[in-house]
Amino acid sequence: MAPRPDRRRDGRRRLPFGTIVHARDRGHFLATMPNIKQQKKRVRTAERERLENRRYRSTVKTLFRRLEITLDDGGDAAAVEEQHRALVRWLDKAVARGAIHRNTAARRKASAARLVNRSS
Repeated sequence: MAPRPDRRRDGRRRLPFGTIVHARDRGHFLATMPNIKQQKKRVRTAERERLENRRYRSTVKTLFRRLEITLDDGGDAAAVEEQHRALVRWLDKAVARGAIHRNTAARRKASAARLVNRSS
């Protein structure tokens, strides 16, 4: 069988020159660098926005975990209320920014409220 020019010896595809493989996706996402100036700018902007959205989602998880820890440690009502208020505030900010969907935020708020009400 003759070798194919678009394949390597081990059967994997050859990447065209200039193809960028993002390390965060471990080779599953292939993107070529755009030639048009505005598209290059969009790539930079999209990456900045992705990191910002990721920060919001990560902070929501952290605040939820802190709330659970406060409840498990038998924290006083003021500490629990403080953690719950911080979580709800951050969820609302994330929704307003578009980092998470409003239904996801509503689901997480309801879950947090259930935890708080169960403990009291």
